[in-house]
Amino acid sequence: MTPSKIKASIVLERAEQITELLRGIDALPLGSYLQFQSDPRNPAAAESFLRRALEALLDLGRHILAKAFGLGPLEYKDMALTLTRQKVLSTVQSALLVELAGYRNRLVHFYDEVSARELYDICTSQLQDIRNLLRALLDWIHQHPDLVDERL
Repeated sequence: MTPSKIKASIVLERAEQITELLRGIDALPLGSYLQFQSDPRNPAAAESFLRRALEALLDLGRHILAKAFGLGPLEYKDMALTLTRQKVLSTVQSALLVELAGYRNRLVHFYDEVSARELYDICTSQLQDIRNLLRALLDWIHQHPDLVDERL
């Protein structure tokens, strides 16, 4: 693949999508696990919002690698490690993204093994990880304006 420019329109779309999906989780009844699991629609919504937010975050990382560095399709975990090799993310951030990629795979392929309790715990204590990784990717893009196609 030949490097080109990161498309600002794609970055904006993914960032807005992630933000909205996380707001969807924040709007769920997360005051207590009892409240959360009392309606089976809550865990289902949390799973959908979380999976889609993770996919959008991972797709943003893939877009950066494809456009800025000309690196072809990578599995999500490999993509997270490559972001560190390209100095887009720190090793700590990359390790977290690898973990989130694995969790996304569990949600997609082993969804019946993800309990409502586990979803509740993630929704109440780990959403900031997604926000922090989004911020890290956006910060890197802002630091490299020469790699961005601003046309919307």
